[in-house]
Parts: sequence; structure tokens; C-alpha cells
Amino acid sequence: MRSQMEKAKLFRALHERPGAFIIPNPWEAGTAKLLAAMGFEALATTSLGLANMLGSPTVSRDAIIRNCRVIADATDLPVNADLENGGADDPKQAAEAIRLAAEAGCVGGSIEDSTGDPKNPIYDFALAVERVHAAVEVARSLPFPFMLTARAENLLYGRNDLDDAIKRLQAYEAVGADVLYSPGVHKLETIKTVVASVGKPFNLVMGFADPTLTVEQLSAAGVKRISVGGAMARVALAAFLKCAREMKDQGAFTYVREMAPIKEVRAAFARGA
Repeated sequence: MRSQMEKAKLFRALHERPGAFIIPNPWEAGTAKLLAAMGFEALATTSLGLANMLGSPTVSRDAIIRNCRVIADATDLPVNADLENGGADDPKQAAEAIRLAAEAGCVGGSIEDSTGDPKNPIYDFALAVERVHAAVEVARSLPFPFMLTARAENLLYGRNDLDDAIKRLQAYEAVGADVLYSPGVHKLETIKTVVASVGKPFNLVMGFADPTLTVEQLSAAGVKRISVGGAMARVALAAFLKCAREMKDQGAFTYVREMAPIKEVRAAFARGA
């Protein structure tokens, strides 16, 4: 197995080489191993996928960290942690999530400016920047090069102000974020505008972007990292519900024709580990 330092160096190298790379989002050990067996080079956790797995609308920081450990232990790949808002409003308390993710085996992680409060969904600018700065300080204190991703979330919460999103990303870059991320950027031209406005690698999440875009197009636009968030977990749930509806509404079981061959799955689990 690779050491955490080796994983960290590999993860950073993925961000430094030419072109974009895909970092898919498993939600437990099995899906992590399947993705590793398919040849993906890094993985990212998904708090939405975890929440769906647990049957809960939200997840605690403790649950997120436990899931990070499960996924980091499942394969030999670098893992980036979706840490939501760090589980706290206070910058230092939120930044503690970075240390916890590192202890769980991750070599990167994201801190976002979404509060979790529907009445006030986005942190004020100054506090948001202070939170990223605190997270950067914790990341830099670790004994390996942890990659800190800063997320500007306003486009997901009814604040369709691209200028504000860019202002936040630029501020997060200025205080040391390694990767920048603005979920909700949808069209290719807008993606190009955002990427051109910053100097650090940009992560695009395809769960909220134009699904017809390709890796080739996104790479040409300057995107460095392509994630999918909870999209794969939601597609898996859609298949599950389709099976359940067929049984409940039709008393039929034709869905079994689409089952993944168990030998193929077990072989993939073995390769992925």
C-alpha cells in the first residue's frame, strides 16, 4: 500500500500535469473499490451520497470523517474529502475538520461557504475568507502536502451572482487555497470565464453542469479536476427505485436481467483493493 505521503504527492501531481482528470465520488467501500478497479486515479467522498446511504437529509462531521476513513482504507488511491462547512461556523473549529480528514487517511479536502442554514445560506464574505484561511493554516501544518479546496456555493442557493462567486474564489486563492470550486457553474462559456479569473486549479462538478460536456471540452476550457458529487449515488438510487416500483406496481421482476454479474463484481472488488 502507498504511504499517505506517496498518495499526497500523487494527488498533487494529478493537478500539475496537462489536461483535466476525473475524480469520481464513491459513497462506501464497495463503490470505491469498483472505481479503483476501473482505473481511476483518485477518489472523492460525497456528503450527499453518504446522507442517502444513511437515509438522512444531513450528516454530522463525525459521520463524514468515518466515511472518509472507510473510503481511504478501501483502496490505494488518493482521496479528497467533502467536508461541507467543516461542521462549525467558527473558522478554527471548522478548520479542525481538515486535521480530522487527514487523520482518516485523506490527502485533500474541501471547505465551503455554505452555512447549512436555509435562512442565511452563505457566510458573509469576510467570515468566509477567514474560514478558508484557517483551513489553509491547518493544511500547511500537516506532515504531508494536503490539498485544500475552497468552495463558493452561492450559485446553488439562489444567489445567481457570478461576479460574487468569482470574487470569493479569488479571495480564497489569495489566502492559500490549492484548488477552487464553484458548484452550479453550468454552461461552457461561464466555466471558461470562471477558470480564466483564477490562477489555481479549478474543480468542476458535473452534477450541476451541462451533462453534454466532455472531458476534452472541459480540459480545453482550463478545468483541471472533474467530480460528480452525489450524481452516481442518485443514479444508483434511481435504479433501486425502478426495481422497487416494478415489484410493487406490477408484481414483476424483469429488472433481474440487468444485474451486474457477481463474478465480475467480486473480481473488481479484488482488483480495486
